Amino acid sequence: MHPHHHGDKGTVLVWSLLLTVAFVAVESLAGLFAGSLALLADAGHNFTDALALALAWFGVYFSRKPPDEVKTFGYHRAGVLAAFVNALVLIALSGFIFWESWQRWQSPKPVREFMMIAVAAAGLFVNLLIMWGLRSERSHDVNIRSAWLHMLGDALGSIGIIGGAIAIAFTGYVRVDPLLSAFIAALIVWTAWDVVKETLNILLEGLPRGMDFGDVAEAIRRVDGVLDVHDLHIWSLGSRTHALSCHALIEDMPPSASEAILQRMNDMLGERFGIWHTTVQFENSNCPGCPIPAANHRHDRELR
Repeated sequence: MHPHHHGDKGTVLVWSLLLTVAFVAVESLAGLFAGSLALLADAGHNFTDALALALAWFGVYFSRKPPDEVKTFGYHRAGVLAAFVNALVLIALSGFIFWESWQRWQSPKPVREFMMIAVAAAGLFVNLLIMWGLRSERSHDVNIRSAWLHMLGDALGSIGIIGGAIAIAFTGYVRVDPLLSAFIAALIVWTAWDVVKETLNILLEGLPRGMDFGDVAEAIRRVDGVLDVHDLHIWSLGSRTHALSCHALIEDMPPSASEAILQRMNDMLGERFGIWHTTVQFENSNCPGCPIPAANHRHDRELR
């Protein structure tokens, strides 16, 4: 059983959400006062960051709920669904920002570049602070990684705004502002696309990210007592909860003797591939396709 620090994650997400919402209000007002589309676009990006954090918290809350008679696998995909919806919202927002950037390019307007620098610097600090708070979970949870990527995109956007504002101050070329807006929109698409791919893969029960089907099959065949494996299926219940089912061919033996093979197989799958939820059907080598009923076991350490 691997511990999930839901309480820690939930607390970090709540504080990150409150901080982001407060900054969105400040940046929106500053963007209007400074006449900067780049700041307003970044405020929009930050608003979707707030949505990402809210959905991430929602996912964490529901993923900790135990299985029941209706949701027999539990709520592990709540966070995945949240990340998928959030990524789609991001892509839609990027289209709007591209359009507004084009309008501003055709009709450029003056901006208050020094206010842009001050607000973008504050935004960069907020983004880096939240990224630091989410750093430990981003490699394990696609929902948290979605929120972390939002923050990375905003941090890069803030750096771009600072650089652009400095360029406007020295050159007076105000079209830098819509260029920065388009740059931020491109960042939004970049941060969303990877999340869309991974969440769709999980929702369509594809092979878990970073796992090789052939490697798993070969590893099972190398377990002492296993002659062959077929009907192998590997999928994800959530961002870091993987499941496997297969038929394994073994020598003719009493069902009690197959328990040791099953234990070796499950230990290997868990320790090497992080697969802790398995359903294995043993078949008699003298009668391919004939099951050994007592050895049809589900191994579930992750969902208990």
